[in-house]
Amino acid sequence: MNWQAIDRYAKSLIKEAGHKIRLSFFNEIHIDSKADANDLVTNIDREIEQFFISRIRKDFPTHKIFGEEGFGDNLVALDGIIWILDPIDGTMNFVHQKRNFAISLGIYADGVGMLGYIYDVMGDDFYHAAKGEGAYFNDELLPELEPTPIHEAIIGINARWVAPNKYINNEKVMDLITTCRGTRSYGSAAMELSYVASGRLDAYISTRLSPWDIAGGIIIAQEVGALATNFNGDKPGLLSQEPFIVARPGLHEQILTNYIEIKK
Repeated sequence: MNWQAIDRYAKSLIKEAGHKIRLSFFNEIHIDSKADANDLVTNIDREIEQFFISRIRKDFPTHKIFGEEGFGDNLVALDGIIWILDPIDGTMNFVHQKRNFAISLGIYADGVGMLGYIYDVMGDDFYHAAKGEGAYFNDELLPELEPTPIHEAIIGINARWVAPNKYINNEKVMDLITTCRGTRSYGSAAMELSYVASGRLDAYISTRLSPWDIAGGIIIAQEVGALATNFNGDKPGLLSQEPFIVARPGLHEQILTNYIEIKK
């Protein structure tokens, strides 16, 4: 498999999709909701996913595609080469802010992450990585992440997990946010993963993320030494929704051991 050629192809495709998204602001955007009234989807999410799928199916007919909007393949295993895509990660930001959203793409071979991409469409910032070759912010190599103590860490976490919820002990999460240096929430899992990889955040935590939210970012973050797991410390399965944490080395274990308690 010529991964360098696929890498060039994927980068070109992502940039073209980003251009289409920016142009969409000059046209009418139709907004719907999914199962949750706050889980938004637009005609642009759907059109961009269909754009990716039509091109990938034409140029790589043996590859599979797993996308948020459901136009790709229904997967029960990670066999073969799979493109895991979120055409607009952060749709609420796309609708309300016209910024702070990203295209997220991970390309996997038999479950192994080979190529990862996160493209901040409005900032024109491109995070990308190839397995074993490091991670890049635009064309600059990102340095390996150094350990950071919890009291100096900036944690990406949504405020809803600090409030009482059915997933994790919120009192332990309150302990975390009063112990760490500060918290942030950007509304896009892909962008928060890119910020961990580039050192802007030290960890990111969510109780519910889908494969397309994290598939590209995991590859990028791991290339700089970050650890990405579910709340049991296991590798994310990438076939269904799971709790998720990505963090600098050392910090990952501290958070899981001391501040995450899953409700039974």
